[in-house]
Amino acid sequence: MLNCMKRMHRRLIIFTDKFPLLGPSIYMLCVQYLIVQPIVASAWPLGYSWRNNYISDLGNTVCGSYAHRLVCSPEYALMNRSFIMLGLTMAVGSLLIYQEFRKSRLSLLGFSLMAAGGVGTILVGAFPENTIAALHGLGAVFGLLVGNLSLIVLSLALTKVPRSLRIYTLLTGLFTVVSFILFTQQITFGLGQGGMERLVSYPQTLWLTLFGLYMTRTHLRAR
Repeated sequence: MLNCMKRMHRRLIIFTDKFPLLGPSIYMLCVQYLIVQPIVASAWPLGYSWRNNYISDLGNTVCGSYAHRLVCSPEYALMNRSFIMLGLTMAVGSLLIYQEFRKSRLSLLGFSLMAAGGVGTILVGAFPENTIAALHGLGAVFGLLVGNLSLIVLSLALTKVPRSLRIYTLLTGLFTVVSFILFTQQITFGLGQGGMERLVSYPQTLWLTLFGLYMTRTHLRAR
């Protein structure tokens, strides 16, 4: 079993060395998550509130009152596919990009946490909030908390990247983790729960997209 895993790891290293742009390109696909949301929100017959409605409300499969909020998302299937795609890009992209930092245990931890956040995001899409709430909530915690904790770890691990990028990674991680704590305590500073949730979620997606872009440019320049 151990020898099989070692062979698979060697093949993965060979694959990523042959296709170094694949991992960064997958990370950049995360931007679809930011594009899909306004499209899905625009289909709400009674209007979607960016301040009061949660992101998960866009993937809710029923119309009516849910948890004291009015929910009706005709394009819920598109949103849930977007969640799943975001999770896959986080997990697969982390697996591939990690190979470039494989000598660092901190990078292993950081990219593993990001991949775990991706698995959680897949659960968010696979189990909309009005279905199996426990799995949806667990997925949200992994996606919003564990995924953002990975940024703090990666800011210490990515010694090959410019110092400015490491500082940006650290500040993003700290900002989103603090925002997550405030969000869970329902401290919104007038932004509403929906607005506060976006302060937790969007910076992570933006970081994934920009880091993928940075890695792509680095490889193209090296060529």
